[in-house]
Amino acid sequence: MRKEWISAEGYQRLEDEYHHLIKVERPTVVQQVADAAAEGDRSENAEYIYGKKKMREIDRRLKYLAQRMDRIEVKAGPQQFETVDFLSMVEVENLETEEIKRFQIVGPDESDVKLGKVSYLSPIGKALMGKKVDDDFEFNTPAGNKVYCVNSINLPN
Repeated sequence: MRKEWISAEGYQRLEDEYHHLIKVERPTVVQQVADAAAEGDRSENAEYIYGKKKMREIDRRLKYLAQRMDRIEVKAGPQQFETVDFLSMVEVENLETEEIKRFQIVGPDESDVKLGKVSYLSPIGKALMGKKVDDDFEFNTPAGNKVYCVNSINLPN
């Protein structure tokens, strides 16, 4: 199975979340559950029930993060800006509407359209990879096919 890419910064965020859950969140919740259990009848103890639920959520997230970190590979940013590559900063123009968009190509764990970060596995990300300035490219959206032109490619900040 081919590993998906992530930036060093993105991997560090996942790792930080994992360690925070293990070292801070989970021990706190375990203590809260133990304190609530010491109060007596657990079947009607809202703090105990909520604490157990919270612990299951934390354990689920820890399992997800551990599995995810095994399936991703830290990939360095591009060393050139002739073609679109992972972590490239790209400006594209919709050839129909002349609308200009700027974004960075990132991994799926880091994508956030509001922050201008688009996954290389998304339809537009896949269509962009390897393109050069002035290349036209087409990709499919729920609203139909879109045709864009690459205006510029820059190295990440």
